[in-house]
Amino acid sequence: MKALSQKRRHPLAALALLVMALLLTGGLYAVATTTNEAKAETTSYSAQDVQEGEKLFQANCSTCHGMQAQGSDTGPSLIGVGAAAVDFQVGTGRMPMQMQGPQAPVKPEQFSQEQTDQLAAYVASLGAGPTVPEEEYLDIAEGDSANGAKVFLANCAMCHNAAGQGGALTRGKYAPSLMGVSEKHIYEAMQTGPQNMPVFNDANITPEEKQDVITYLKTLDNNTTVGGFSLGSLGPVSEGLFIWTIGLVVVIGFTVWLTSRSA
Repeated sequence: MKALSQKRRHPLAALALLVMALLLTGGLYAVATTTNEAKAETTSYSAQDVQEGEKLFQANCSTCHGMQAQGSDTGPSLIGVGAAAVDFQVGTGRMPMQMQGPQAPVKPEQFSQEQTDQLAAYVASLGAGPTVPEEEYLDIAEGDSANGAKVFLANCAMCHNAAGQGGALTRGKYAPSLMGVSEKHIYEAMQTGPQNMPVFNDANITPEEKQDVITYLKTLDNNTTVGGFSLGSLGPVSEGLFIWTIGLVVVIGFTVWLTSRSA
């Protein structure tokens, strides 16, 4: 009996183990969050850049996004979106928008790169978020086009099609063509998920895989079409229409020929 009593656990032992497990889980989560924030803040901006960016923001962006970038009925909050989102949206001319619509189209940029950097500095100061990518991940000479094709076909081709030519979505929205887009903006789009695009963070697609995707797209961008007619590079839609059209013409022509011989 004495041996059994010694082996019997204390009634609060299970509770103590549960509390320890929760504390351990919380500690690991805090460390991971701190690490991610540290990575997101690797790009440093001067206090002057932040001040100049705030002036530009309040003069050009606050109407939709609010004076403190907190968002409004006509524009989302920009707190925590990071410098990469600003560099992409402003650098491609999508922002500021000319008018409200299903999505912001590409147009000539309205700010210089210096002003874009200042706007990015201000927004980055409001909360941690994706930074402008480092040059090492934009060097297509170091990327693997074959692996980039695999990653692109698995994650992006359903909207942008296999040739990166873009495609229609619902309710007037569309996936834009990726031809002629700079390496930096392609990377930032994957980081931030603009418009209808999902976010592909480093846990989904690693920086090296992003580099491979960019290399694949630039291979398509720089090479001429091979293998006959490109048919707009729209994939099975245009190819199927072409085959059906030619097939119908052949069937109708053969039918007319048989009819004329019978007559």
